[in-house]
Amino acid sequence: MNTPEENFAALGLNLPPAPKPLGVYKPCLVDGKYLYLSGHGTVQDDGTLIIGRIGDTISQEDGKLAARQVGLAMLATIKANIGSLDKVKRVIKVLGMVNCTSDFEKHPFIINGASELFAKIWGEENGIGVRSAVGMGSLPDNIPVEIEALFELA
Repeated sequence: MNTPEENFAALGLNLPPAPKPLGVYKPCLVDGKYLYLSGHGTVQDDGTLIIGRIGDTISQEDGKLAARQVGLAMLATIKANIGSLDKVKRVIKVLGMVNCTSDFEKHPFIINGASELFAKIWGEENGIGVRSAVGMGSLPDNIPVEIEALFELA
């Protein structure tokens, strides 16, 4: 069985820079055996954000890719703060927020972009936790997706 770090390397994806807080909060907090991540946005490899609203300027498929990009930003924060993805035992809870038009109804499909990434990193058993996926009227800087999560440490 591969380690999470080996699983990530096999995907051939890049991590963006770990995002800096846009307000008064900690992006990451370790409390005993738990790792809490604040809401993360769509930080790309060059540090810029994916911008737009799903159902308006962003398609459903591109929204799912945006959620995967949020997942990558979260992985970057994990590595920057605790050193290795191998130190995470499992995903416990994910809250995905989707900036979308009022008639958009496929929020879970969008957040699958991050959830599928986590499942590939930590495996089906440990990479999939409980989850909520909800629509929002807006998100900071008009990003299409914001995700926060709780992990259990190894």
